[in-house]
Amino acid sequence: MSSAQSNAPSGQSPAQSRGQAQAKTEEWVQSAQHTANRACDKMADSKEEAQRGKEQSAGFLQQTGEQVMNMAHGAIDGMKNTLGVNNNEKNSNDKK
Repeated sequence: MSSAQSNAPSGQSPAQSRGQAQAKTEEWVQSAQHTANRACDKMADSKEEAQRGKEQSAGFLQQTGEQVMNMAHGAIDGMKNTLGVNNNEKNSNDKK
């Protein structure tokens, strides 16, 4: 009995064993490619999601900045009114 025949499962020729091994290897390669493709798709989705989050954050910060600025202007106007140095009131009083 040759060594190639002794390594083959019982009842199979070496050619059959090689064919099954090759088929199994191709199956593993396809599975690995499929897994890699899914991973790439998930990374692309994550990148797009991160970009959307970044854009939403920028919009939120823009709105918040505008609100803070408006509140500061309102506080300044209130202080000017309290102290009697509001330019708008002086101009409207001068016209009367």
